[in-house]
Amino acid sequence: MKNIRKAATLAASIAISLPISAFAAEIDLPKTMVWTAYNTGSAGYNQAVAVGSVLKNTYGTNLRVIPGKNDVSRLSPLKSGMAQFSATGSDSIYAQEGVYTFGNKEWGPQPIRLALINLPDGCAVSLATAKDANIKTPADLKGKRVAWVRGAPALNQAIQSMLHFANLTWDDVEKVEVGGYASSVEALINNDLDALIAASHSSQMLKVDASPRGLFHPSFPHEDKEGWERVHSVVPWYLRHRCTQGAGVPEGGYEGIATPYPVLVTMDNIDTGMVYGVTKSMYVHHDEYKDNAPGANGWAWERQDLAAAFVPFHEGAVQYYKETGKWTDEAEANQQKNLKRQQVLLDTWKEFRKNAPDDETAFKDAWAKARSEALTAAGLNPVFHSW
Repeated sequence: MKNIRKAATLAASIAISLPISAFAAEIDLPKTMVWTAYNTGSAGYNQAVAVGSVLKNTYGTNLRVIPGKNDVSRLSPLKSGMAQFSATGSDSIYAQEGVYTFGNKEWGPQPIRLALINLPDGCAVSLATAKDANIKTPADLKGKRVAWVRGAPALNQAIQSMLHFANLTWDDVEKVEVGGYASSVEALINNDLDALIAASHSSQMLKVDASPRGLFHPSFPHEDKEGWERVHSVVPWYLRHRCTQGAGVPEGGYEGIATPYPVLVTMDNIDTGMVYGVTKSMYVHHDEYKDNAPGANGWAWERQDLAAAFVPFHEGAVQYYKETGKWTDEAEANQQKNLKRQQVLLDTWKEFRKNAPDDETAFKDAWAKARSEALTAAGLNPVFHSW
């Protein structure tokens, strides 16, 4: 018996001391996967490429990353089944909710599912401004040229929340329409606009910082309670966060806004085993890719707050979190609340479409009303009442 206990202790100590990659054989991944992300050079794209390199070297999996210039182009391949995952942002919430760009006949609420979230050292929601525009505070945006990205409600709502922080609206600035995130960066560099929304740790910010105009990130003081209440009236899931990473970020950082970015999302009908494998592999191999792209450290195990998500997790991801003890009672309660919300949205959309108006504006207004009423009746916060 003594020898058995000794052997068991030795086996356990060996298992603990083994590198995590020794368990790679337990992960089953397809030979080819397709992910979407923002444009080449964005934080999401760079991180997806870094993950893909590890998956290729370890499992022989070819990860094709499709760059998308806006929210619709990132999520369309997911909706159509051309892609299995998207390294995306708040647009996953807008797609779930069926609002703004996703509140039309072609879209409506989508059964989005989460796999993992990233909370980096940088600010995923950063107000990037040209230094020569002298925008020292959010209030200085008044009268300035601000990017409005077509087909990207997540980016535009982020800017709107920042304007609200300073008690401003889009009417107080010069709205400059651009076709995508990368286009907004080029427009800033070319002196066609003064401010845009970005992730501070995006490699695109290096281009702005090195340009003749320079780069500056205004702060959003965390003690400004009223300002933050106005932010949350637009985007309730934003967090106070000290930004410490990225081009133009001062030593010691600044008080900014956080939201998990990227988040890795999929659809409810994607194979459970595939989602389980991807989720597990991204944790198992985190040390191998965390330094290979700015912000990739944000995928770390200890940064996952599963009980704070606004979108339900895929059952494949939940399976892994349960196996590892990460899935708590709070996470399960939040999961059930999110699943209920999504089902209410899907059921309401299905019923609404039966007698929906043909006119585009009438359709939008009627859907906004039906959606808001259904969520309210279910005891859920509509968040978006019109757009």
